[in-house]
Amino acid sequence: MLKIWGRATSSNVQAVMWTVGELGLEFERYDIGHKFGGTDTPEFLAMNPNGLIPVLKDGEDGEALFESAAICRYLAARYGSDAFWPADPAARAHIDKWAEWAKSTAATAFTTPIFWQLVRTPEKDRDPAAIDRAVVAFDRLLGMAEAELEKHAFLAGNDFTLADIMFAHVLYRYYTVDTARPSRPAVEAYYAAMTERDAYRTHVMVSYAELRA
Repeated sequence: MLKIWGRATSSNVQAVMWTVGELGLEFERYDIGHKFGGTDTPEFLAMNPNGLIPVLKDGEDGEALFESAAICRYLAARYGSDAFWPADPAARAHIDKWAEWAKSTAATAFTTPIFWQLVRTPEKDRDPAAIDRAVVAFDRLLGMAEAELEKHAFLAGNDFTLADIMFAHVLYRYYTVDTARPSRPAVEAYYAAMTERDAYRTHVMVSYAELRA
């Protein structure tokens, strides 16, 4: 049984939970962070001295793991199929480069300069010009995904992989925040396909109303 600490409205938690859902794993999740608090307690800091969510333990004696990408890689390596997370180092590296790009570059370019500005910042404190520039910058990154998705159904190839988890978990918020978006037909079709996946609907398509400033 997996134990996961982190609120459902955290995008990092959502990436972990979507992975758990796709792999069909049993879990218990505990709401912690934001309005729930609890990340500064001695018990939580003993698991993650950084004081951030998510944290995962696999079994009672499992090590407390933190950092969402590391958690997802662990789950993929232990429970995923060879298509989802290949054993072959070269094949895995191909998926991992897109997973790393999605998490470190694309998601970062969206979350703070766009989502935080449009949702978690009071309207009077927003910088519309900076938001517009951020949308243009993020769209440039989506252009990279567009080029790949014009060639195959998923980000890293013909199979659904961890790269898709790392990339598509931010698309629900991107396509539902109140901003103009340049057209990216292949990405839009890909996002529509993601919304048909049960685990995506359950763990990623989560209302973020409680996060609004």
